[in-house]
Amino acid sequence: MLKNKFLLTYLFIYSTLVFGQDTLKTVKIDVKQKGLKKPIHLVSNTTVMTNKELLKAACCNLSESFETNPSIDVNFSDALTGTKQIKMLGLTSPYLLITEENIPSVRGASQAYGLSFTPGTWVESIQITKGAGSVVNGFESISGQINTELIKPMSNPPFFLNLYISSDSRTEINTHFSTKITDKWASSLLIHGNERFIKTDMNKDGFLDNPLSKQLNVLNRWQYRNAEKGWVSFINLHYMNDKKQSGQTDFDPQKDAFSTTLWGSQIKTERMNVATKIGYVFPDMPFQSIGFQNAFSSHNQDSYFGLNQYAINQKSVYSNLIFNSIINNTMHKFTTGLNFAFDAYNENIKVPSLQNQFKRIDTSVGAFFEYNYDNLNNFSCIAGGRIDNHNQLGTFLTPRLHLRYNPWEKGIIRASIGRGKRIANIFAENQPLLASNRNFLIQGTSTTLYGLNPEIAWNYGVSFSQSFTVLAKAADIGIDFYRTDFQKQVIVDEYQNSFSVLFYNLNGTSFANSLQLDFNIEIIKHLEVRTAYKFYDIRTDYKSGQSQRPFQAQNCFFTNLSYETAKVKNGSQWKFDATFNWIDKQKLPNTSSNTVDNQLPPFSPSYILLNAQLSKVFSPTFETYFGGENLGNYTQKRPIVGVDNPFGTTFDTSMVYAPIFGSMYYLGLRYKVK
Repeated sequence: MLKNKFLLTYLFIYSTLVFGQDTLKTVKIDVKQKGLKKPIHLVSNTTVMTNKELLKAACCNLSESFETNPSIDVNFSDALTGTKQIKMLGLTSPYLLITEENIPSVRGASQAYGLSFTPGTWVESIQITKGAGSVVNGFESISGQINTELIKPMSNPPFFLNLYISSDSRTEINTHFSTKITDKWASSLLIHGNERFIKTDMNKDGFLDNPLSKQLNVLNRWQYRNAEKGWVSFINLHYMNDKKQSGQTDFDPQKDAFSTTLWGSQIKTERMNVATKIGYVFPDMPFQSIGFQNAFSSHNQDSYFGLNQYAINQKSVYSNLIFNSIINNTMHKFTTGLNFAFDAYNENIKVPSLQNQFKRIDTSVGAFFEYNYDNLNNFSCIAGGRIDNHNQLGTFLTPRLHLRYNPWEKGIIRASIGRGKRIANIFAENQPLLASNRNFLIQGTSTTLYGLNPEIAWNYGVSFSQSFTVLAKAADIGIDFYRTDFQKQVIVDEYQNSFSVLFYNLNGTSFANSLQLDFNIEIIKHLEVRTAYKFYDIRTDYKSGQSQRPFQAQNCFFTNLSYETAKVKNGSQWKFDATFNWIDKQKLPNTSSNTVDNQLPPFSPSYILLNAQLSKVFSPTFETYFGGENLGNYTQKRPIVGVDNPFGTTFDTSMVYAPIFGSMYYLGLRYKVK
């Protein structure tokens, strides 16, 4: 009996500290693990991507981990860096709260490339929450939250190796070393390296399709757990160095940098993080716990794009103290606490119309309270609020509300409403525009935050899901609708003319409507089909009038087909996965001022993407995989505007809506010692 009590105590503190206060209710035993899970007891509209889902694609880094998930749209940011950007509910990643084990990670200086700084093999699972997130994690979330859970030293095998090579000359190696030092202490050393070393120019436009790149990424992770006394803690020490070179194929940075001989670009990023988490569950009250999270990060980027230069340094400190308990009984729970955030920014930008240094320090202190009611039958809710004092934003309130109701068996209705507030880092978040010769025009009215106002938005959402059987086969359907209304927003305007990008405060309306319908079924044993249709209506009042947001398709269709054979005695099996995406036409920025040969149509054509992967599992310790992306070999015509004159006024590499490289194939293996 005592042993079981200590086990429950450990499970409670572990789930609270790592996942959040509402996760323990999702602990269950599955006969067959699913790649995507939608825990029925969670109040929020959350999808959990397990390790099984992540193995369906190469998933070299976090930005490439969402190809098989219909809730996330993966886009191409520009024609130079090869970096993939994500959207949820039709809004770009700055409007998402992206966390690593519930500590904010991709934000500020790391917005443009930060998702590529977490190797895929380090990820244990990903939780994707649509709509306003929990007030426990801050006030910045507007369209949702993506939380990444890293593999744990206690459960990681002693040795893991992943090797990868692709037809675009990208090579990658991941090695994990884990050891249990004592029955309470364990440590992991995770080492990642990747390099792209061959120049490719498939469309013969004289520019590299993918950058030459090199990255070294090291994480030393420590875990302590004492289930008997109720303690659990983590310590992360992380270092990353990333270099990218792009531009014309003959560009040599040693002799051509900052000259008009050849156009080229380099992006050098160095990042260091230290994070600690410690939690305690009161032995006599397993429903009550306290956790303390702390993180320090230093991000330093030095880059140039032709003659344009951009450097940013950000130092951040984050602390969060969380207390969980109940009111009378476990039907009434609450979470409360305090957090502190500090960000010091130092930016230097040099473009034809703007040469300046921007320095600022953001500090905030906040208190939050969240009440969780669950009648253990068919209704639960989370009502939360926080008050923050910010040196740039003043003192303000952030309310959030989530509801869940089961009207009948296996039918779930969810609703949410919440407010978010954030500072737009206009240069860090729009770095693809630096790889153009556009003039940067800031038309602000205030004396801080680049002269622009902070962004404020309300998000409302409702969803319904139903599980059922069709001819004795498990199936489920889902529908959700979300709307984001901006009260204040920083507008990035590429519609005014071809030669400028304008930054100014919203004067009018700006909204994003998102509708998703999905249907999933296991047609035969081991063969699963996942389908989704998405509709987006995203409009903003620009100076030239109301228009759709650029580079956002109104209609998208998604299908994922997954099949695996039954395991034989030695654990071997085959796995096959294919993903089909149809992307509708997208509104393109204004190029009417350009010469005729450098003008783009108002809308891009629609296109289809097909990815597939075949895996052979030889044993529980060894497997190989082979796959391809963009198997239909669709490529965007003329991805670079003004490519014949890279130092001319019409040159722009940011007009990217589709793949540039064409079909890409890869081969890899995974080996581990248990």
